Amino acid sequence: MAEPATKKAKTGTAIENGRKYDHIRDLKYGCNPQQKPAAILRVNEEKCPFEIINGNPGYINLLDALNAWQLVKEVASSLDMPAAASFKHVSPAGCAVGVPLSDTLKTVYQTGTKVLTPLACAYVRARQADPKSSFGDFCALSHEVDVCTANILKAEVCDGIIAPGYNAEALEILKKKKKGAFIILQADPTFVPPPVEYREVYGLCFAQKRNDSTITLEQMNNVVTEKKEISEEAKRDLVLATICLKYTQSNSVGFAIDGQMVGVGAGQQSRVDCVKLAGGKVETWWLRQHPKVMGLKFKDGVKRVARLNCRVQYIEGDFTKHSKANFENQFDNVPELLTQQEKTEWLAKLKNVSLASDAFFPFPDNIDHASVRGVTYISQPGGSVQDPIVTKACNEYGITMCFTGTRLFHH
Repeated sequence: MAEPATKKAKTGTAIENGRKYDHIRDLKYGCNPQQKPAAILRVNEEKCPFEIINGNPGYINLLDALNAWQLVKEVASSLDMPAAASFKHVSPAGCAVGVPLSDTLKTVYQTGTKVLTPLACAYVRARQADPKSSFGDFCALSHEVDVCTANILKAEVCDGIIAPGYNAEALEILKKKKKGAFIILQADPTFVPPPVEYREVYGLCFAQKRNDSTITLEQMNNVVTEKKEISEEAKRDLVLATICLKYTQSNSVGFAIDGQMVGVGAGQQSRVDCVKLAGGKVETWWLRQHPKVMGLKFKDGVKRVARLNCRVQYIEGDFTKHSKANFENQFDNVPELLTQQEKTEWLAKLKNVSLASDAFFPFPDNIDHASVRGVTYISQPGGSVQDPIVTKACNEYGITMCFTGTRLFHH
């Protein structure tokens, strides 16, 4: 595929190993500026799954867009709710469905007093799962973009959006973003991808059946622990987290609560490191709701993004020389950081978190780390010789665990 894209991108059509590639458009460059030329090609006369409405997408933009669109489309279909995702480097930083925000989250997420549509709620939740990672993201929305959602999006540092449609006024709002360079893609919700996927790496072409496994609420009924109860809200969160991992670089785990991912761990070689990485994001998300964090007194004129970043720095307490100086400059009176005891006491209040894993847990230490992040429910494929030991650990912590039977590695 690389050779036709290089030599024949301008001529329109190339044939390689019996597969026909039709040139759609050149891209600015590939993954890096030195990787030129780059292009997107239509395979075997398949129609393009999206239309470019505005802007000039790059190679990574489109990888993010296509993964994010598949994710929100599946979540919306499985849960019958509007869904949103925030993607960075081909993995979601956040994903959520349109559950209304509590007054506390409205304050933490700095949405003001405005009434939010369900789609706007989904987007705000997705973006605010890990806002530090979502900086400069590509977002996806499962439903037509309304004015409320567009107005929220226009204030965020974001490279582009993919959605199945746009309200006329919402589209005009988004077209003005980034001085007119904001990337706007319109997905074709009727597009059916071919059953076999191909990828060329170092002169070899890999082929595999597309991962068309569906994730449903019914899959959360195969409970293997002593504690059997799973609330409908928890089943929703387990489905959300499991579908999210289907489009997250493996190894991956995801924590969810109230229809929102609150910690996604991606691409770790060790699963327990993945749990710890995602678990740290959960802690930061929950500590943003601590009264001392919400009560920080900034100087007049400190902008919304700067406030958000300062709150995260305040929680994590991990300063370099320059970041510490910038942090202190946002306050007339620099606040004392949270003590470890204050953090521990607040984290102990977090309950009813759902955790999904893209493959089985090989050792019970994963459950140990999950238990201190408020995890009450777990879904995983099962299938390890260590399943009995992992199940026993869940029983010790009073965690309900189900086996889905479906591994979801994604590379």
